[in-house]
Amino acid sequence: MADREPQVQPAPEGKEATRQRILDAAAEVFSEKGYHGAAVDDIVRASQTSKGSFYFHFPSKQEIFFALVDRLTAALALSAREAIGREHGALAKVNAALETVLYTFSRHRQLAKILLVGGVGLGKAFDERLLTIHARFASLIKGHLDEAVAEGSIPPLDTEVTAYAWLGAVNEVIVRWLYTGQPEPLEAAMDTLRRLLLHSICAEGIEREEVRTKP
Repeated sequence: MADREPQVQPAPEGKEATRQRILDAAAEVFSEKGYHGAAVDDIVRASQTSKGSFYFHFPSKQEIFFALVDRLTAALALSAREAIGREHGALAKVNAALETVLYTFSRHRQLAKILLVGGVGLGKAFDERLLTIHARFASLIKGHLDEAVAEGSIPPLDTEVTAYAWLGAVNEVIVRWLYTGQPEPLEAAMDTLRRLLLHSICAEGIEREEVRTKP
């Protein structure tokens, strides 16, 4: 009787891979059902894991939501840094950061929905985290606005207020799009908004005939 070849068992999935799979599933579930409508069981089914795996990595639904927000924020910040790194001159870097945020959200509705409206009603803990996220991106914009003022690309202005005003404008346009579907497509409003914000700091010289498309 011929010897049978030994059956090769697939290697068990690593803990980090399982954690990322659960996070990916949570992104889909929260985007579809919202925070309050989503249940841990929904995430477990979508990730094809178990409740034991879920609670091994995340103590609660709130904790996985916060972990997801942190992951998405980090990814967006990385994209902005990479875009900035390809530019020369403070004003061009400001423009690159702004374009990255606008076009990333316009092409990734799920990401925008989770970051901007997914945590509505979660209370102080989420509000504080959201303020930290806003401060992170405002600081990024402010730093390059400060450089643009220093190099004479734009006139002196309160760069901190400007940075938060820009974030507020972006937030309003995208949140309206998430709730109403307007403007459709969102990209149609993005160039107008970008030009408006740059015009607000007397930076008409940065405007281009065609806006770059972000991947």
